[in-house]
Amino acid sequence: MSMMQEFKLSGVAIPHDAKGMLDEMCEHFIEHSVVERDGNLALLKGDTGVAALRLQDNRLLIELNCPSEQAMQMTCNSIAEHLAYFAGEDPFEISWSTPQAPAILPDLHEVTVVSAEDVTPSMRRVKFTCDDLSSFAVDGMHVRLLIPPKDRPPVWPKLLPDGRTGWPEGEDELVARIYTIRAVDLARRELWIDFFQHPSDVATPGADFARDARPGQRLALVGPVGGGFPPVAQVLVAGDETALPAIARMLAEAAPHSRIQAIIEVNNAAEEQVLSSPAELKVRWLHRESYQRGGGPADTLGSVVKASIAAMEEQTFVWVACEKEELRSIKALLKQRGHDRKMMYAAWYWDRKQA
Repeated sequence: MSMMQEFKLSGVAIPHDAKGMLDEMCEHFIEHSVVERDGNLALLKGDTGVAALRLQDNRLLIELNCPSEQAMQMTCNSIAEHLAYFAGEDPFEISWSTPQAPAILPDLHEVTVVSAEDVTPSMRRVKFTCDDLSSFAVDGMHVRLLIPPKDRPPVWPKLLPDGRTGWPEGEDELVARIYTIRAVDLARRELWIDFFQHPSDVATPGADFARDARPGQRLALVGPVGGGFPPVAQVLVAGDETALPAIARMLAEAAPHSRIQAIIEVNNAAEEQVLSSPAELKVRWLHRESYQRGGGPADTLGSVVKASIAAMEEQTFVWVACEKEELRSIKALLKQRGHDRKMMYAAWYWDRKQA
């Protein structure tokens, strides 16, 4: 009987605080994958493989086990990038038993703009075409959109020998932002991304691109990764405009037997969208304009979500994405209730202090 081939790679990371970094890696990845922690050993189990991180002599010994060479490259890149991110400005080194050969990122896909249209006054949809949409149809929802400088041929990022990403600089510097794939049309070889047009004076390169997008523009997507919720009986999903594309995609792909309560905050009734789902769906729209005009609290979404959490059944899966401070208060309530971390996804999509 033949055995499935395994691709393995070992590495060593030398951070300023190895234990603190291991703690941060576990805390972060538990939101996106299965994390098993036993003292100084952590197993991070994701779609592309398993990463074992062991604390030893203030170093992190890394062992990767993946089903394919591409999956190993992706896992190596993910682990290296996250370790470097958590290192911040502190000294940090990482090396691998077999250094990565310089190459275009294994999950980078070139795409071309087909068209752009307004879905609501503040939500603009850009449609892209891509030669191979197979991974976008089944693997995940979120992608990193890479926007090259105008009127310059794009230069895409590459893998570095230490597993991290080498980004083009100077005149070739890219804008990189994370978005949700709203829909995939295999017959037309199209995928759609919705861009919220932020009503502020803050620089919004992604929204600016969507507003000015023209057919024939070349961009790239890195991914897809993550997203969605499991086929459970009861779901509470909540978010504001920044999360609406993800919410709409998840509702459309939900299990038919699910009962879903959705709480969505938008500026006013003009920003509501028609949402469909094979599940039993109840949607509550919150209009920020109405309660802000009346001097209401800025955390109305958070207040409504917390009230719904307090009244929900214990085995409800909770998916929520919104502003950073609102999310913290929601997560604090979930923690206080002892809600199973495997039964929730909570992420902040923007920060009021920065916006």
